[in-house]
Amino acid sequence: MEIVDLSATHEDSYFRCLEDWSDEVNEAGDHKARWYRTMSDRGLRVKLALADDGRPIGMIQYLPIEHSMALGSDLYMILCIWVHGYKEGVGDRQGHGVGTALLAAAERDVAELGAKGIAAWGVAIPWWMRASWFKKHGYEKVDRQGMQTLLWKPFADDAVAPRWIESGPKPQPVEGKVTVSAYISGWCPAQNLVYERAKRAAAEFGDDVVFQSYDTSEQSAMVACGQSDCVYLDGKSLQKGPPPSYDRIHKRIAKRAERLRD
Repeated sequence: MEIVDLSATHEDSYFRCLEDWSDEVNEAGDHKARWYRTMSDRGLRVKLALADDGRPIGMIQYLPIEHSMALGSDLYMILCIWVHGYKEGVGDRQGHGVGTALLAAAERDVAELGAKGIAAWGVAIPWWMRASWFKKHGYEKVDRQGMQTLLWKPFADDAVAPRWIESGPKPQPVEGKVTVSAYISGWCPAQNLVYERAKRAAAEFGDDVVFQSYDTSEQSAMVACGQSDCVYLDGKSLQKGPPPSYDRIHKRIAKRAERLRD
């Protein structure tokens, strides 16, 4: 295994979160590619773990915290660390130290860049980006919102702990309409997938459904909205866990539309 910086050779794989074999990820559109072009000029760093045959099997992406969903200064924020875990493609590569190697490489990089520490987010349940995994690697909890925990590892005595952007109020439905409110920053294909599916499903119902889109790629927009990446149906979240299928989203909108007509 080799840890390398992202190059043009592997950009397409990175945009697809290493799921080159997946047709489903195509539904996520080009949001991540466009986000990457913008954030590359703002300090975004991406490292890949390559197998012996040169194929990417893991990735980590991090950027100055001022461009993330957490507030802080002189820190970098890890947006995602992912080791391929499916049978398809390069196969399941989890459980062999790939993630640990990627995290260590990112920490060295951030320290060499002169930052005072590095932050990450994790979920409290054993799913993806587990908070407990970061704690095992020396990260400390500093803030929490729902199931999402904000953690950090300071490199300097005068480093200041980050905090989550304060959550804003849930979007209010438009009177007499089914309202789909979608917030998208662009960095996560899974979230982009939910956004695109919800947008496509909403369009099937014509004037009965209002689709509201909010670009949260800038931190200022996240602060203003109190949201980052999420989709609401009449003020209630469409997603808990992995991305819901298009059919599931369509059925939920249809149910709301039927109630509205009644």
